[in-house]
Amino acid sequence: MRYLPLTQEDRAQMRAAIGVADVAALYADVPEALRLDAPLDLPRGRSEMAVERLLAAMAKRNLSAARAPFFIGAGAYRHHIPASVDHLVQRSEFLTSYTPYQPEISQGTLQYLFEFQTQVAMLTGMEIANASMYDGSTACAEAALMAHRITKRPKAVLSGGLHPHYAQVLRTISHFAGDAIVSLAPDVRAREDIASAIDESVSCVVVQTPDVFGNLRDLTPIAEACQRHGALLIAVFTEVVALGLLTPPGEMGADIVVGEGQSLGNPLSFGGPYLGLLATRQVYLRQTPGRLVGETVDADGRRGYVATLSAREQHIRRDKATSNICTNSNLCALAFSIHLSLLGEAGLRRLARVNHASAVDLAERLAAVPGVETLNESFFNEFTLRVPRDAARLVEHMAEQGVLAGVPVSRLLPGAGLDDLLIVACTEIDTAEDREAFVAALKGAL
Repeated sequence: MRYLPLTQEDRAQMRAAIGVADVAALYADVPEALRLDAPLDLPRGRSEMAVERLLAAMAKRNLSAARAPFFIGAGAYRHHIPASVDHLVQRSEFLTSYTPYQPEISQGTLQYLFEFQTQVAMLTGMEIANASMYDGSTACAEAALMAHRITKRPKAVLSGGLHPHYAQVLRTISHFAGDAIVSLAPDVRAREDIASAIDESVSCVVVQTPDVFGNLRDLTPIAEACQRHGALLIAVFTEVVALGLLTPPGEMGADIVVGEGQSLGNPLSFGGPYLGLLATRQVYLRQTPGRLVGETVDADGRRGYVATLSAREQHIRRDKATSNICTNSNLCALAFSIHLSLLGEAGLRRLARVNHASAVDLAERLAAVPGVETLNESFFNEFTLRVPRDAARLVEHMAEQGVLAGVPVSRLLPGAGLDDLLIVACTEIDTAEDREAFVAALKGAL
């Protein structure tokens, strides 16, 4: 144990100071079924070269996104990222920059964050946006906490179309905050009656569009129901490219809009680092978590930028803080802004149309496969199939044929009785040949 400098006496003093009898007591909150009762069955130490060869051999057993037609989405999407995005974000002045505490030497960072905020506000149809969050799921949870502060109510209603991972993060944070959660049943066809779940005790209603099953939702009647009861509507998205074609949530009455910005500028990366987006109305500015960047002028009248309204724990008393989020996803936000700037408004709309057209083409091809049913009445670039067998097994068999088919709903909602449902995403990356390969592999697997 040469890398552990503490002696047994040191550890005994530390345990005595915090009042625990042994190390095992430190893990009492971890469910017993999740604790290891013996060391992992791993080989003895090997040389660096041997480990590299072993890991490379293991990696070859995977079918990666770059080696096959790829139709996996459900919260993380494969899009083409221009080479110029990586070239620019890897410049040393961006890649190594830190939190812009000193505005006089951080004008570049502050300016691109200001531009990022402007882009997010315009995309979502909201009045203001913050300088980003960690990812879409934690942005969703922060939005609920923000709504609780504004309404002075502790209960959130979650739509049955909300991504289960987002819902679980929200439940976890709400549990430790002592807030209440009402989760509606999984809503595969977007037909739930959300309005009936809203009353004067509800702080906010969290609705996703396009939802986790791909359905598009008109938020207007839900927003009206929220307004009648003094609740806030939190609109969620996981595919930001959809905002290039769909009505912005702000125009449908959303009070807070949150989502995942990974699709623009940020590649698939085993879950992170990703980019949380949060936008809201001007009236809620001081309850917004994280930090915002503002535009101003210096003593000589020259335009400048400065971090402002950063009401986080490091800056003010904890009981006055809006959030304990420590920073934001600066580099991912920069990649997002560069990609979106290269596209421009016309380019984003064109990209969104290509995504939708590709998905429509695939859905029409699949409609001709016996036993396969598309469940969506409307969708952007993602939809849900009902297949005549277990979807998880089907995905494995299609992978054996060289096609990454999608996400089984049973992986997101185990035990919900939705084992025959498959979520399929189609982006500009997928060619007509890829879509035909999907159909052929599906027929073969069935």
